[in-house]
Amino acid sequence: MSLLRTYIELFRRNRALARLLAGEFISGIGDWLYLVAILVVVYADSGSAVLLGIVGAARIIPYVLLSVPAGIVADRYDRRMVLLVTDVARGVIMLCLVAAVLVGAPTLVIVALSILAASFSTFFGPAIASLLPTLVEEDDLGPANSAWATLDNVAFIIGPALAGIILATGNLAIAFLINAMTFAVVAVVLWRLPVPRRAAPAPAAQSDEEEPKVAVGWRDLIRPLAGPFVLDSASSIVGGGIGVLTVLLALDVLGAGEAGTGYLNAATGVGGVVAGIAGGALLARRLRVPLLVGGLAGGIGLVWLALADNLVIAMLAIGLAVGGLLLLDVVNTTLIQRLVPDELRGRAMGLLQTSSAILYAGGSLFVPLLADTVGVVPVLIGCAVICGAGVTGALVLSAGGPVTEAPDPVRLHLLEHPVFAGLPVARLETAARQMKPRPMQAGEVIIREGDVADRFYLIAEGSVHVTKATEDGLVAELAHGDVFGEIGLLRNSPRTATVTAHADGTLMVLEANEFMELVSAGPGLSTRLLDLYRGALSQ
Repeated sequence: MSLLRTYIELFRRNRALARLLAGEFISGIGDWLYLVAILVVVYADSGSAVLLGIVGAARIIPYVLLSVPAGIVADRYDRRMVLLVTDVARGVIMLCLVAAVLVGAPTLVIVALSILAASFSTFFGPAIASLLPTLVEEDDLGPANSAWATLDNVAFIIGPALAGIILATGNLAIAFLINAMTFAVVAVVLWRLPVPRRAAPAPAAQSDEEEPKVAVGWRDLIRPLAGPFVLDSASSIVGGGIGVLTVLLALDVLGAGEAGTGYLNAATGVGGVVAGIAGGALLARRLRVPLLVGGLAGGIGLVWLALADNLVIAMLAIGLAVGGLLLLDVVNTTLIQRLVPDELRGRAMGLLQTSSAILYAGGSLFVPLLADTVGVVPVLIGCAVICGAGVTGALVLSAGGPVTEAPDPVRLHLLEHPVFAGLPVARLETAARQMKPRPMQAGEVIIREGDVADRFYLIAEGSVHVTKATEDGLVAELAHGDVFGEIGLLRNSPRTATVTAHADGTLMVLEANEFMELVSAGPGLSTRLLDLYRGALSQ
């Protein structure tokens, strides 16, 4: 019940997120329905298994070629509108498929429309993964990703089952029409979605000592994406291989026949749903625990699957393995959202979507070939090793980030000021990691009245004097644990006073955009800070 309560509370607090995920869930059912139907249509019209394989492979090409451009688009434009436009486009394509089926259009026309739909689909991953962090607090980011993955797995179960019912009637056009209707539903949701605009960083007044600020670019993705890339590479190769190995397991190893393949695939869907639901509670804080849990579940499940000697055990094992892989995927998405700046998040997801598509296809091709050469059991154990290596690489390469880093206790202690009471712990930890030390010397002017407000300061050591041109003498003396610099940021106005170092010490500094993210984390914080300035809170 506590797991269920996690999601209930999340959706109760965030109705916009609930509406978005509900709309995408409906669309996901339509997508899985469509994917089954399009393959049936192509095979029924052509009777060619070769063409069927070509269509399946060709659908990967747009993800390889367009994912990075899709990420750039997601960074440059309103992500809600990117989703809306591409969903409408796919809905129109579905209507074209309905017409093509009804008039008996050539198979190549249907294939071309399918690839065009896949081209628009490439924009979905980077856009929604970049949009979610703007809808939820950091505490809720992991559970939100977990809920999204869970609903997608439920759609994976419902969609093909619904396809089977519809295709049994012999009217294939209905499948495409239903998918078009699901796109209409999610388009309405997106149109009515209240998405806050991404705030531009406040302009900074540079002094002679300050280094000029450099715009972020592709190079800034190298460090934060190292760990996620290793983890995603491992899970993509293993996931692609497992998807094909189910056929070999059912037919050659377990002797369960073609029905066994269906049962194993059903078990993967159930395993994904269970892992998604259970992962919500694990993903609320630092990501080391769910990363290790996902790696252990994936590795143990794969080894257990290698040793399984009957269908029931194999179903349990593959459910555990796929559940672990899904948890790793959710951790990876959350990790990128926390590590990568908002203005680069779409490109980061686009890059990983490209590599993931290539490696998933590679796993689907080479893992079965290797299994045919050395046997299914050694290959499954090898997949477990790859899974463990991916987790280890992510832990090592992401050290010092949200996977392993605990914020400096001294910095976190400074954020225990009464004015920050009630803020989400994860947001305070993030702010503590973002703070940078700045030494000060007695007599040094820290901020000057009338300058552009660019930073927020907490005093770690030493003391400062506050003076104003309109008043004689000292206005205030601030020391360890006190804060200043917030008024200009909150009011978007020039500095209201001059602050001069009275004794040598150290300041902890938050840049303007980081401070505004912290302020937005809790209702009433802006008011409390202004009250602090007026002396309503005791120091």
